[in-house]
Amino acid sequence: MTKADLIQVVSEEAELSKRQAGEIVDLILDEIKTALQKGDRVALTPFGSFVVRARKAREGRNPKTGEKIKIAARKVPAFVAGKGLKEAVGGAKKAAVAKKAPAKKAPAKKAAAKGRKR
Repeated sequence: MTKADLIQVVSEEAELSKRQAGEIVDLILDEIKTALQKGDRVALTPFGSFVVRARKAREGRNPKTGEKIKIAARKVPAFVAGKGLKEAVGGAKKAAVAKKAPAKKAPAKKAAAKGRKR
C-alpha cells in the first residue's frame, strides 16, 4: 500500500475529498515525525509504537577498499508491532505447553561410618 492508496481509502471511508484526506494523512505523519524528533514514543494501541533508538558509535569497513572507518553514534526511528497487528498478520499464537523434565534422582547417601566402632 502506498501513501496514495491510503489517502484513497481514507477519502472513501470518511466520505471526504482526496485533498482533505491527503491533508489528514499528512498531518498524522507530520505529528508522528515531530514527536519522534523530540524523542517521544508514539503508541497507537493495538497497532504498534514508533520509538527512537540510539545506536552506538562503531567501527565499520569500506566494502570497496576494505579500510576501517568510524561510524558515528546516531538516533534512528524504529517501529514495534503491537499485539493486535501481530495477531492480524501471523494469526493467534498458540500457547506452548511446557513439558516438565523428568526429576533427577538425588545421589544415594552413603551410610556414614562415623561413630561406629568395630
